[in-house]
Amino acid sequence: MTKTYTVKNLDCAHCGTKIEQELNRIEGIDSAVLFFAARKLKISGEINSGTLEILNAAARKIESDVEFLPEDEDNIGGEEESLKGDIITLIIGAIIYASAIVCSRLNLEIASTVLYIISYLVLGREIIINTFKNIKSGSIFDENLLMTIATVGAMILGDYSEAVGVVLFFSIGELFEHYAVRQSRNAITAAATLKVDEADILRGEDYVRLNADEIRVGDLIRVKAGERIAADGIVESGSTRVDTSAITGEPTPASLTVGSRAVSGCINLGSVITVRAEAEAKDSTIAGIANAVENAAASKPNIDRFITRFARIYTPIVLAAALAVAIIPSILTGNPSKWIYTALTFLVISCPCAIVLSVPLAYFSGIGAASRLGILFKGGQSLEALAKIKAVAFDKTGTVTNGTFEVTEVMPFGEKNENILLSLCAACEEASGHPVAVSIMKYCRERNITFTKAENVSELAGRGISCTIGTDHVLCGNERLMHENGVTVPDNRPVAGSVVYVARNGCSEGRIVVSDTIRKRSAAAVAELKKMGIHTSMLTGDKAENADITRKSVGIDEAVGGLMPDEKLNEVRKIRSRYGAVMFVGDGINDGPVLAGADVGAAMHNGSELAHEAADVIFMNSELDSAVRAKKIADKTLRIAAENIVFALLFKLLVIVLGLLGFASMWFAVFADSGVAMLLIFNSIRILNTKQFK
Repeated sequence: MTKTYTVKNLDCAHCGTKIEQELNRIEGIDSAVLFFAARKLKISGEINSGTLEILNAAARKIESDVEFLPEDEDNIGGEEESLKGDIITLIIGAIIYASAIVCSRLNLEIASTVLYIISYLVLGREIIINTFKNIKSGSIFDENLLMTIATVGAMILGDYSEAVGVVLFFSIGELFEHYAVRQSRNAITAAATLKVDEADILRGEDYVRLNADEIRVGDLIRVKAGERIAADGIVESGSTRVDTSAITGEPTPASLTVGSRAVSGCINLGSVITVRAEAEAKDSTIAGIANAVENAAASKPNIDRFITRFARIYTPIVLAAALAVAIIPSILTGNPSKWIYTALTFLVISCPCAIVLSVPLAYFSGIGAASRLGILFKGGQSLEALAKIKAVAFDKTGTVTNGTFEVTEVMPFGEKNENILLSLCAACEEASGHPVAVSIMKYCRERNITFTKAENVSELAGRGISCTIGTDHVLCGNERLMHENGVTVPDNRPVAGSVVYVARNGCSEGRIVVSDTIRKRSAAAVAELKKMGIHTSMLTGDKAENADITRKSVGIDEAVGGLMPDEKLNEVRKIRSRYGAVMFVGDGINDGPVLAGADVGAAMHNGSELAHEAADVIFMNSELDSAVRAKKIADKTLRIAAENIVFALLFKLLVIVLGLLGFASMWFAVFADSGVAMLLIFNSIRILNTKQFK
């Protein structure tokens, strides 16, 4: 069994990793994943009514204020109050610290010492309390211990002003860090705010304003101008334009008329419409997006797991190194105060929070940016895998193409008239329910083509239709039907689509081509992928001739047609062996095996539920340029995560060396810790600027 909880009062990323480790030791818990940036805890194992209290008890061993709540309970208000309290404490401590400095300048040594100690206790109270709590619980090695040892040591050496100043600077850095993280959380999880709380629902003969959770399948919902659609459904009355950017990432409004599908979360920009609900609010698209973003945040990529393991051994090593710096040079040089101070500086700079927080925040930002563009990753591992792909394989129908048949060519032979050709074909196809016939009839109706009703209609399986129109014998079908009846076909060159020939009294009248039209942005997306050095392939069950024509039209490197589902998977394996990791993009039920078997499976939103289940990422706007955007986001995310790790380690190493050489004070060390953490956080949330991916 798996359950998700909301995390309250957790402001330290490193503490989050230790809590996660503690929870994984609990008997009956198979897996515990705590994602600091998302404030979520995902538990798998034996879960019952007493599990929550067991989890909270384990967390309090590490951080006494941390609390896990049921997923639907909000904790934003409590965290805002905590932030205000931290600000007030900081201001009071800073005033006392300033007073101590004034007294020191006036040579009031006793008063200044007392004020320094008071300000230290005000500003560093939480640090000291957490240190002793951790020692008591057996969880010794963390940044609280490092900061306590460093500042208390400085005070013992007589550097009261520097000790308090370090705590003040550290507290300011922590405050800005917590604020930045909370702001980024709000930006990243903005999808959750799109949920509609209330809606006008028809009850009896009147519309009543009710909680959106009361919407049931079949209910009629009234959506006024400026309101968000509360649940997925079909427009029953009215017409309007809607802002779909929250769902698809597309800025251009879409038109809705009677019979159109209305998607929850979209904003009505025009007149009032009524929508017949096809899903409850909790099962609608916008709820699915919010859940997908949060669930993705709780799925850690491999690099995040590495950083967690790294932090576990990092602090003990730092303490041992600091102890060596304090003792060995002191014995050799006879100047213990200098080397003890250097060791204390070493402790301050070595806090691991910057790395522990910035790497997962980069991934969370990447997932959040993708969701704004209508790209839903199912986890950090999917995003990480996408950054490593070297080839992309596409399904054809419904992926590269629209998946709907349209008349793309009307060609009369000889001096024949185009309308006469369409009239003859419409008379034949009127009684047929074949998709090709339906598309031809739609084309004729749009052009007001009139025709005489056919008689003696005979539908010939796999070939076409034979009928009588007036005194004429008319054939309408494929080339095989024409040959069987001795009709010469003047033009039989291959085309992308189904060719319908029309003959009257043994003479060819012309041909009509019905094709699955190519999506408008497919060619540009393929070109962009090729610029990025990605090999492109198309794998389809359609016949090889159609596949090759579509390949040439779009610019895809290679195409293989006539494939069964298992054969598509075999082709993906061949591509992987030649080029490397492969992403497959598809939409149908038959794409399930290959979506699951590819290194990254991507499904179009308008595809089947099976495709959605098997995929690692879903493209809400069902256009191929989503694959380009997803790749760019994945590349940027991995690059920023790597930047954060390298910059943090190199900068800390630089300050450690400067400290050993006597050039770095404890003030500089605090900047190298809290300041670097802030820089890395802001570097991570740069990904949220989605303009760079369009």
